[in-house]
Amino acid sequence: MTFQGWLLIAAFVGLLLILVKPVGLWLFALYEGRRTPLHGLLGPVERGFYRLSGIDPREEQGWRRYAVHMLVFNTALLLLTYTLLRMQAVLPLNPQHLGAVSGHLAFNSAISFTSNTNWQSYAGESTMSNLSQMLALTIHNFLSAATGIALAFALFRGFARRSSATIGNFWADMVRVTLYLLLPLCVLLAIFYMASGVPQTLAGPVEVTTLEGAKQTLALGPVAGQEAIKMLGTNGGGFFNANSAHPFENPTALTNFVQMLSIFAIGVGLTHSFGKAVGNVRQGWAILAAMMVLFLAGVAITCWQEAAGNPVLHHLGVPGGNMEGKEVRFGIAASALFSVITTAASCGAVNAMHDSFTAIGGLVPLFNMQLGEVVVGGVGAGIYGFLLFAILAVFVAGLMVGRTPEYVGKKIESREVKLAVLAIAVLPMAILGFTAIASVLPAGLAGPLNKGPHGFSEILYAFTSAVANNGSAFAGLTANTPFYNGLLGVAMWIGRFFIIIPMLAIAGGLAAKKYTPETAGSFPTTGPLWTGLLVGIVLIVGGLTFLPGLALGPMADHLAMVRGQLF
Repeated sequence: MTFQGWLLIAAFVGLLLILVKPVGLWLFALYEGRRTPLHGLLGPVERGFYRLSGIDPREEQGWRRYAVHMLVFNTALLLLTYTLLRMQAVLPLNPQHLGAVSGHLAFNSAISFTSNTNWQSYAGESTMSNLSQMLALTIHNFLSAATGIALAFALFRGFARRSSATIGNFWADMVRVTLYLLLPLCVLLAIFYMASGVPQTLAGPVEVTTLEGAKQTLALGPVAGQEAIKMLGTNGGGFFNANSAHPFENPTALTNFVQMLSIFAIGVGLTHSFGKAVGNVRQGWAILAAMMVLFLAGVAITCWQEAAGNPVLHHLGVPGGNMEGKEVRFGIAASALFSVITTAASCGAVNAMHDSFTAIGGLVPLFNMQLGEVVVGGVGAGIYGFLLFAILAVFVAGLMVGRTPEYVGKKIESREVKLAVLAIAVLPMAILGFTAIASVLPAGLAGPLNKGPHGFSEILYAFTSAVANNGSAFAGLTANTPFYNGLLGVAMWIGRFFIIIPMLAIAGGLAAKKYTPETAGSFPTTGPLWTGLLVGIVLIVGGLTFLPGLALGPMADHLAMVRGQLF
């Protein structure tokens, strides 16, 4: 690992920590429904939307009603997206005259973008028209991200409110987040990307002559706008098949750095918002500290392994780190850092092929997702996922001190613990269950490019990415088949909404409880001991659950590499 690599990591972490408070305060203003500097410009748009839709933003909703409205909204978006993709051939803004998307691929893509997963079993530039990219897909990048933040706000209210039967208004949360946060930031980011060389046009592809005199067709489209929300909303779906390794999506080292910051910015800001919501900002910093410990450990391991390279190649006289599958524009450090960021967050963007990482270098992104994507995590989903682990951690702490566990003034009782366990158990049950099915059926075994442990890792990574709503892939798996499109689609839906419902039930139950002041017997939830307990609970739950699968895949792959064996 070079000095420049460590400097890049230090600069990223430093700037990220600077963003925590300002982003958090802006999010807290939206959480409270307070006026922002943008209300003078966008306030009439917000009020006009409420009038047209017949929504009263002041009308509060209980957790069941909040959940029903959220599910109906997302289901309607899924059906709209499926219809648009199936009708693509007869719709406008299709300069390449692309045909309709197949039924199984449309099903998979509709669920993928609705659930904020953005798994792509297709090459965007040769499958999706400009209209499909903008209306069927990019719209989800905004709305699925806004849904995640709205759900985080609902859980915040569960902890913050006292003896309340409501947790907010889903529609008001959605509108405020979209209008006053996502749209303005994406306009600024899109302008920056366009100035950096990212195309933004409705024109079709152009034919150019290469230096060798050959002809090459370059796909163009509304890329900058999609790129902005792709990263900010931790979506990850690329306009091009190569995603952020493509120079039209990520042309320079500066755009690469801005993209990495965009992925984490809202997630870290939400930790500060949580602290403000419960009246103790130290609670937010404690959660962020636990997230950063897990994140930096992953970065260190991945960078170390990728810089060390492959001993088999070293023995053959090819020295240096592992540059296979990486863009020379970014190199090992920026590629390794990007991979850990995108899998620590719920963002499937890639600027290098994870399938070409070393075995342990590829294990870290896989393990990040298996932890529940709570190491910062997706916008909203990361913080509410981490709070589920906090409920388990405070329950364990309560057992140690011999009293009813409490967290931020709320007693954590059997109902909350059972619901938290139910939500957390969704991930391993779905990931391991679907992986087992694909690993024994002929249709599943036809997908991996490689055999042996690495082929198993490709299958395990695919279902981990789907259930964790990440969307990245090892890229060696042929997934555009009825079997994988169907099974991965179901996995993505389960991974998104089967966690949300128990979480909202917890929010509703906590909101109805009275405030319990801290006493001398209360377990402290703001210091290093609490941060360490949080890290331990996350690692133990993830490690013990997935260790057998990791041993069969990347760990076995690593041992084979050390012995000089390549599959």
